Amino acid sequence: MSDLADFSPRPAPGFAPIAGRTVTLEPIRDDRRFDELHEAFSTDAGGGIWSWLAYGPFRERAEFQAFAQRTYLGPDIVFHAIVPSHSGRAEGVAALMRTDRANGITEIGHVCFAPGLQKTVAATEAFFLMMTRVFDELGYRRLEWKCDSGNIPSRNAAIRLGFRYEGLFRQHMIVKGRNRDTAWYAILDSEWPQLKAGFAEWLAPHNFSADGRQYRSLATICAETAGSAA
Repeated sequence: MSDLADFSPRPAPGFAPIAGRTVTLEPIRDDRRFDELHEAFSTDAGGGIWSWLAYGPFRERAEFQAFAQRTYLGPDIVFHAIVPSHSGRAEGVAALMRTDRANGITEIGHVCFAPGLQKTVAATEAFFLMMTRVFDELGYRRLEWKCDSGNIPSRNAAIRLGFRYEGLFRQHMIVKGRNRDTAWYAILDSEWPQLKAGFAEWLAPHNFSADGRQYRSLATICAETAGSAA
């Protein structure tokens, strides 16, 4: 069992932007990005991006603005605007939430990406940047990912990003009038260095063709990294 006698409470996530090669994460401190987010989310005509969230969809700009003011600027969660470099405009959000500084634990949640951001290099790099902040900058021990057990895209994303499945919380919540069984995933600080190396290799420019197609998948690279470390 590891000795944690010298472990001290970790810093709060903070509000400095995090810049990567294809995307910047901007902790939301005011309403400057709200119009951009509403426009980006409105490109999802069917409202599918809201299906597994406890709120939305928002058809009117004023309705979204009111929601964003009370939610994205709340006191206990640090929401980040996801700003791809190619557009310079916010196209999604993700939060660090349920932060337990005493035990070095936080969670990525409230993920909502506009259709144009989904399944892009920028989307993957955004999560990598959040992980880098949590583990390298702040020194947390554990990063969690939780989702509705029926949300297959979110469950697949968790596995692809390196989170390990830990179990199912049955009848955990009631969301939009339906039961939610919650699937739990996590990454530990001991797992991060190997995972970080895989992300860095996948994100490198030489892994992509001129038209942006990947040569090797993140799963393949992480498997190779794991094999070399064994």
